[in-house]
Amino acid sequence: MIFSTCTQEIAESQPDNSFREILTENTLDEWKGNPSHWRFEDGVLTGETTPDNIIIEHSFFIWNEELTEDFELKLEYRISDSGNSGINYRSETVEGKEFVLRGYQADIDGNNEYTGQLYEDKGRAFLARRGQVTIIDAGNQVHEIGSLGNADDLLAHIETDGWNSYKIIAKENTLIHVINGRVMSIGTDHGSKMKEDGLLGFQLHLGPPMKVEYRNILFRKL
Repeated sequence: MIFSTCTQEIAESQPDNSFREILTENTLDEWKGNPSHWRFEDGVLTGETTPDNIIIEHSFFIWNEELTEDFELKLEYRISDSGNSGINYRSETVEGKEFVLRGYQADIDGNNEYTGQLYEDKGRAFLARRGQVTIIDAGNQVHEIGSLGNADDLLAHIETDGWNSYKIIAKENTLIHVINGRVMSIGTDHGSKMKEDGLLGFQLHLGPPMKVEYRNILFRKL
């Protein structure tokens, strides 16, 4: 089954003044992250590692103000070629590790191998790859039930050097990822590990030096 018209209507939803900007100079105290890895300047959140500051475990910048339940998130991101990042939501901290999350992730990477997919970080891994519509059954097995288009064709809508828009829609147990107006993945989670709420955070992935930037982070409850 190929999904087209209905997903474009989702991607092109009308502007709504119920969105609010959740990361500004005035709301910075609602967030936490390792200052060696994250900084917020001139409206841009930057996560960066250097040859002298390599990390051996993911480092997150986490919103502490409220849990993400049913919501819509809109933002812009830019990432270096070597970068690997993601937007975690309905997530939880890992015991004993203040800046590490596990849970659903809207994936992002500089090579765009994974960008747009639904991943569960430190959990069930790939839940819906780019171009897939999936159902996760009660036993946590993933079943592809439809297509949003060829993964490489969808890749053509993602900028490799500049800013991209990313939208996440989480409604009950259905999770939708949209980049630059194109629906990239949809997963409906009936699994025993499905999460109804949890933390929002941005990932700085372990590995070689990289840089990721986020701006214009808008959120609304559904």
